[in-house]
Amino acid sequence: MRVGTVKEIKNHEYRVGLTPESARELVAHGHEVWVETGAGNGIGASDGDYVAAGAAIKAAAAEIFANCEMVVKVKEPQAIERAQLRRGQVLYTYLHLAPDPEQTADLVKSGVTAIAYETVTGIGNSLPLLKPMSQVAGRMSIQAGATALEKAHGGRGVLLGGVPGVLPAKVVVIGGGVVGFNAAQMAVGLGADVTILDRDAATLERLDSHFEGRARTLYSGRAALAAEVAEADLVIGAVLVPGAAAPKLVTRAMLGTMRPGAVLVDVAIDQGGCFETSKATTHADPTYVVDGIVHYCVANMPGAVARTSTYALNNATLPHALRIADLGWQAALKADAHLAEGLNVHDGKVTYEAVARELGYAYTPVAEVLG
Repeated sequence: MRVGTVKEIKNHEYRVGLTPESARELVAHGHEVWVETGAGNGIGASDGDYVAAGAAIKAAAAEIFANCEMVVKVKEPQAIERAQLRRGQVLYTYLHLAPDPEQTADLVKSGVTAIAYETVTGIGNSLPLLKPMSQVAGRMSIQAGATALEKAHGGRGVLLGGVPGVLPAKVVVIGGGVVGFNAAQMAVGLGADVTILDRDAATLERLDSHFEGRARTLYSGRAALAAEVAEADLVIGAVLVPGAAAPKLVTRAMLGTMRPGAVLVDVAIDQGGCFETSKATTHADPTYVVDGIVHYCVANMPGAVARTSTYALNNATLPHALRIADLGWQAALKADAHLAEGLNVHDGKVTYEAVARELGYAYTPVAEVLG
């Protein structure tokens, strides 16, 4: 199979779909790899590194979209990229379609076979291709929140860990999954006063056991959530409903109960955000203020640490990429029910139920597509 990767064009996105090492693996399996010139610059990988791995360097993304049977990316295709996708081609990347009707409509129109990293499952309903970026984003959310809390950035002027004689910042993490766990780990490590809210008893028990009192756990009822948000210096939104839009758990009315200069970091922004006042921002202009509360809603947080993120992502995505290339997408999906969960759009049909329901499309089960 001819597999291609292009330079990411989303604002301040420096990751790349294939590392030189991943390209080498695909070539070793007998496949042809095309890479847009400069695609790896953001992770310190030169065109020469890709050539040494056996890949061919192409001058423009258009050549790759026009000639490659599978395109491997990181972020959802932008409008100019979507216009170049075609029927019979496999797109393998993050999509986050539920809150993005324009992208969904373009993918349906193109006829492309779109496999989304974020809905590929693993044992125990895990999301193994989302997990590495969730780990990065969770840890980065505390770094970003700590910076936004600085007075020069519009925050309250509070140091997360405090100092002797001065209380630490109160950090509230909504959601105890991969993002929330990693955010809590970072916040606890910095000495913050941390509370994690979740609705799953097993998750709360696991977190309580892990942190051994260094972070509190609390069942996330409406009253408890409102009370914790009101007292917080920093709130991390770490809620995920796989493939669907995130629920709006923090309302605008709640902002009026918070201290001016408190910070909200919405890690769920890729899925529409879990704060009512959230709107996607970029690394170029990451924050805005609503009712005196600083909002950080960057939709590609891991792109800021591109090298770490790219290698972590490729560790998870490459095995499936190899199977798709080796077997063809249909055989690969038939052989692996977990990978089949990643199919969101095929030949003008929406094949992921949560996306179809959210955006009003007829739902076509993957089993019908695979025959």
